[in-house]
Amino acid sequence: MRLLLVEDDAMIGETVLHVLRSEHYAVDWVRDGAMADQALRSAQYDLVLLDLGLPKLDGLDVLRALRARHSTVPVLIATARDGISDRISGLDAGADDYVAKPYDTDELLARIRALLRRSAGRAEPAFEHKGVSLNPATREAAVHGQPVSLSAREWAVLEPLLSRPGVVLSRAQLEEKLFSWKDDVSSNAVEVYIHGVRKKLGNDVIQTVRGLGYLVPKE
Repeated sequence: MRLLLVEDDAMIGETVLHVLRSEHYAVDWVRDGAMADQALRSAQYDLVLLDLGLPKLDGLDVLRALRARHSTVPVLIATARDGISDRISGLDAGADDYVAKPYDTDELLARIRALLRRSAGRAEPAFEHKGVSLNPATREAAVHGQPVSLSAREWAVLEPLLSRPGVVLSRAQLEEKLFSWKDDVSSNAVEVYIHGVRKKLGNDVIQTVRGLGYLVPKE
């Protein structure tokens, strides 16, 4: 999953970036509202972690512009503005959740997982399809109840496919979920990680749709 972190405080940003990457999220970090707006116009994200008091463009303006483009990407506001009126303004502007600084990082991660579940149309914390199960909270994978060890990138390529059986994702779409700006991406990176998943879970778990991309079969 690829996240956009919008935070102008260097110390907070470094801490949150480390926490998110330790949970195997691909993360891009920007430090002002104008850069956030540009990033959201040029790349696809699974979630945005948005501060409000930003240089150049306020976070609420970034959020309003995002929703004006009819984007449905989940937005979690994380800010020091913790008054009731601030929360109402943020939620009414299109935020999906709101957490006040200083926040507990474990709670932040739980809120992120909850928003990602809802955006995928799921209510349950873990999901299973045709004997393969993933639990994003614990990062545990299993095949017919038997634990399987997946690398962070193998997990990242399998999760979006397994969460939406029958939906084809192109190589470019999977690269967007796997890599942040800082990563060097080889031309066959997606194929390498899909090969790893197939080797551990079986060749039929992920199917290639020639000329289009990859999917987990619905039936």
